[in-house]
Amino acid sequence: MASLASWSGRDVLDIGCGSGFHLPRFATVAARVTGVEPHPPLVALARRRTRRLDNVEVLAGQAEALPLPDRSVDVVHARWAYFFGPGCEPGLAELDRVVRRGGTAFVIDNDPTRSTFGGWFRRGFPAVDPTAVERFWSRRGWTRHPLDLRWEFDSRADLEAVVRIELPTAVAEEVLATYAGTSVDYAVNLWVRHW
Repeated sequence: MASLASWSGRDVLDIGCGSGFHLPRFATVAARVTGVEPHPPLVALARRRTRRLDNVEVLAGQAEALPLPDRSVDVVHARWAYFFGPGCEPGLAELDRVVRRGGTAFVIDNDPTRSTFGGWFRRGFPAVDPTAVERFWSRRGWTRHPLDLRWEFDSRADLEAVVRIELPTAVAEEVLATYAGTSVDYAVNLWVRHW
């Protein structure tokens, strides 16, 4: 992401920041970092994680109703949160409202067309049409950057726990019954738009 748009000295928004895992990294060079998260227990975790960082604020809120003023951020980050293609138009309208001219938004999502995990994802979520999703983003001025990643776990139990979180129960159990090891290749799409 940093090679596409720096957040150094800029105001960053992390939508769906969860427990705040990425907020400290942004805060090392950003002027200001705001995390927005709809789930109260995760808001509390993110606030605890960042309580010693003066340039970080965590707000309760949703992507389709961001608790921020117009034209108040330069860089937006949303990783596996809300922006999954068709149906996220209200959140995209909010991005148009809060991102300053010259700003950039990054959306990271699964790529079900590639990788071992992509195959598992297709099994778990057959209604997701990757062609329709790509058309959705492209028509709205977003550019796709395919990334090849790998999950590496310390133990088989850790891999199993994550697979059970990510996939419907029946599919997770089928996958785990036939897959050995503690790592898996994982393809994602980084969608980028500049204002």
